[in-house]
Amino acid sequence: MNYQDTLDYMYSQLPMYQREGKTAFKKDLTNILALMEQLGNPHQKLKTVHIGGTNGKGSTTHILAAFLQTAGYKVGVYSSPHYKDFRERIKINGKYIAEQAVVDFVASQQASLEEIQPSFFEITVALAFDYFAAQQVDIAIIEVGLGGRLDSTNIITPLLSIITNIGLDHQDMLGDTLEAIAGEKAGIVKEGVPIIIGESQPETEGLFRKVAHEKNAPITFADMRINMTLDSQDLQSATYVVQSDTYPELNFAFLDTDLVGNYQQHNLRNALLATLYLQSKGFDIAAKHIRAACLNIKGISKLMGRWQVIDQHPLTIVDSAHNAAGLAYVVEALAALPTASLHIVLGTVNDKDLSNFLPLLPPSATYYFCKAAIPRGLAADELQQAARAHHLYGNAYPSVRAALMGANMQASDQDCIYVGGSVFVVAEVL
Repeated sequence: MNYQDTLDYMYSQLPMYQREGKTAFKKDLTNILALMEQLGNPHQKLKTVHIGGTNGKGSTTHILAAFLQTAGYKVGVYSSPHYKDFRERIKINGKYIAEQAVVDFVASQQASLEEIQPSFFEITVALAFDYFAAQQVDIAIIEVGLGGRLDSTNIITPLLSIITNIGLDHQDMLGDTLEAIAGEKAGIVKEGVPIIIGESQPETEGLFRKVAHEKNAPITFADMRINMTLDSQDLQSATYVVQSDTYPELNFAFLDTDLVGNYQQHNLRNALLATLYLQSKGFDIAAKHIRAACLNIKGISKLMGRWQVIDQHPLTIVDSAHNAAGLAYVVEALAALPTASLHIVLGTVNDKDLSNFLPLLPPSATYYFCKAAIPRGLAADELQQAARAHHLYGNAYPSVRAALMGANMQASDQDCIYVGGSVFVVAEVL
């Protein structure tokens, strides 16, 4: 098989959450452990950081990778889903895995795939660990796919775990309360491995402290320890902070960054605190590396789809926020823009709880409803009807591209067009 044949095989033969929804979600780690055993357990040969959470885990992953790369380390990144190219999921120092490496892996494991019958996600995780081990990366930053406890990435024993935040998302699989979802996310906490919690919340703080205590895992709540805009204290002098959440507050220098949107401050804070811990483990990451990396995080780590400007006239922004917690940050950022009118190209998946999503959107905007070209996409006319109940009005379009074209026809150069609601909607305009 060539590369395209290989992708076609993976997409058609393997259960895929992106396409099918929760029916493709595996309820245990049996398959991924069997694949790892077949491969000689490459995940056990890697130094890793494990990053989960409802929102911000992809950004935190890429920010931390940029810090490490700038300090001279060979850094593997596993993230999901992809936008345009499957190989976005597996990168080393921002460079996608080679097409031939994907072909060779699937060909060599085809007999195992027929026997084990893994999901699409399980085989991509196996491919990532095998590739990172073969390429002898210094460290791999591993983003959780869904949840944590039963996620296929949860076979590693990392140097450090991070849970960025907890919000309502995937309630049909993770639970319908913040505490229940936090319980699933906390499944990545390992015995004796320090855990950073990005945002403290009354509903979840007690649970995280309990799990950390049971696992003898030092816990730090990042938002209780770091003020992002204070003095120029040398980062190297504060490596002790992540050992426990009983130490005094830590001050960081203000950092200029190419990341746009106030919500990225949460993700920067997570990555900075993680950096301090890695320093204590022997990674030589100086303040100069962090400052330099912050100026070009997108270029260094190939972060995409987060508050990404794809046109200036009119200002056109795409962002992959797809749940209430993430959307709240985006709406706040949109309201702060000095533009005349707002046009929103919107699409979601059909298992989305719209009752806590649509009320966050501004009624003053003009809407262009659409459906991404995946089976899980919600029909544009159904989304239009649901939005009308929240006083959000606009036309339905047959595709994402058609909706964006409609917005461009109506928007002036002084306006803003926002494209979002789903990773899969964003993918079609990048």
